[in-house]
Amino acid sequence: MTATRGATAGHAAPPTADAARRSLGRTSIGGPYPTVHERFSAVLTRASPWAGWLGPLAVAGLALLLRLWRLGDPDDITFDETYYAKDAWSLEQFGYVRNFVEKADGQINAGRLDGLIADGPAQIVHPEVGKWMLAAGIRLFGMDPFGWRFAAAVTGALTVLVLCRLVRRLSGSTLVGCVAGLLLSLDGLHLVMSRTALLDVFLAFWLVCAVACLVADRDWGRRRLLRLHERGEPTPGVPVRGFGPVRGMLLRPWRLGAGVCFGLACGTKWNGVAVLAAFGLLTWAWDAGARRAIGVSWAWLRAAVVDAVPALFSLVGVAFAVYVASWGGWLAHHDLMADAYAEPYEWGAYATAEPDSALGETGQALHDLWNYHEQVWRFHTVDVVRTTRDDPHPYESDPRGWLLVNRPVGIDLRGDVPAGEQGCTAVGDDTCLRQVLAQGNPVLWWTGALALLTSLWWWLARRDWRFGVPLVGVAATWLPWFAFDERSIFFFYAVAVIPFTCVALALVLGKVLGRADAPRLRRAVGAGVVGAVLVGVIAAA
Repeated sequence: MTATRGATAGHAAPPTADAARRSLGRTSIGGPYPTVHERFSAVLTRASPWAGWLGPLAVAGLALLLRLWRLGDPDDITFDETYYAKDAWSLEQFGYVRNFVEKADGQINAGRLDGLIADGPAQIVHPEVGKWMLAAGIRLFGMDPFGWRFAAAVTGALTVLVLCRLVRRLSGSTLVGCVAGLLLSLDGLHLVMSRTALLDVFLAFWLVCAVACLVADRDWGRRRLLRLHERGEPTPGVPVRGFGPVRGMLLRPWRLGAGVCFGLACGTKWNGVAVLAAFGLLTWAWDAGARRAIGVSWAWLRAAVVDAVPALFSLVGVAFAVYVASWGGWLAHHDLMADAYAEPYEWGAYATAEPDSALGETGQALHDLWNYHEQVWRFHTVDVVRTTRDDPHPYESDPRGWLLVNRPVGIDLRGDVPAGEQGCTAVGDDTCLRQVLAQGNPVLWWTGALALLTSLWWWLARRDWRFGVPLVGVAATWLPWFAFDERSIFFFYAVAVIPFTCVALALVLGKVLGRADAPRLRRAVGAGVVGAVLVGVIAAA
């Protein structure tokens, strides 16, 4: 502090307002903390909005082109599209997922959509948001390979756009933001999953959107907290009494947006719950740090009351409401679900009772949904584990090796590609074998792993909050899989990990590149290193 409390004019000059705004302590390298004004100012306050959009849009356009090019090839149902493409078509046709006849794949591949449906609702084991998004593409372009993959391709490109904007906000550099987006657009795993009708690319998209909203909320909240704090005319040098500003901090639009995105992520796959929990804790830490910076004592505890509790409603409450709403089609047909599953799965006698009011009908529908969730949970934690033990899948992988790309997944295999077609260099009547592999770009993943280690040092040793974003993101999307390594787990689940790895690598490359006002030699060396990494990623793509 510049002066102690209770100092008189005879002993020490009163602290200036600027000095009073300084935080307690010193930085990790021994210098004084910047003023609260400096710490609470977003790094993009003087950036051009046009430049901030044109670059990311160009990178996203490249990503979209790569994902739409020959999207209909392979020209039939591949890999787990047999589940999700058909589920999406059923949602688009009937509002809920129905069973299909045994040879439905062959009929769909032949372009015949009559006679596909069997009796009864299907037992789906993932929520429906991603399938509804696939259904949008089918509605636009029909039930063919291009149609059922279109939404995944567009969503993959949108993920690149949001990632560019997120890293731009974190780094204060449009260039660094575009580097992050370019890295993601050239990753083989993300590219293949964006060209396949599975759910994981939608999960990754909504998670990146949610985190982008939380980072924007951090900027918004700190600016507003400082403005409300100064409006109260604080006494220089005197710690803030109580909690600091509260009333004006309860409604936070960006945080509500994050809650919606987390709800949609969880409504795609349950993996989103771990990311919501992890970033909820990180947000609490950000809020506590902001209150401590304006002089609030016991900031961690006080932020838990006035920030974390409202955030519980904005994030968890909103996410839960969105998640339940995403089951709307299922809830509207809950009676069919009860007829099919209540007896074999022992839902209870209530399931066959006739409700006597609209409220009773709603309660019964929600009760059915709860029992169905227990049924699905048993599938993931018991049935799949038993199947894995008895008949392991050839493409399953240990999540401990994902960051090193330990076991790519074969999506499609063709052994009869004629000479001269699709890049086949065979001669005469010989043919080529072509395989579509969900494999990460090795240069990106391996340098990304090093960047994560570097980010840990920047976050903990240098106290740079920005590096906590990719670290928490990677931890929340990767580490929970370790608890389920007894069941079949596949590398393509890591498509939710790679966006955060790209954030870490881009931030580290930004540090390597250096500031715009750095010495010319320093910038030249940094540019050479960054260029070498990008060339390596492009060459390995």
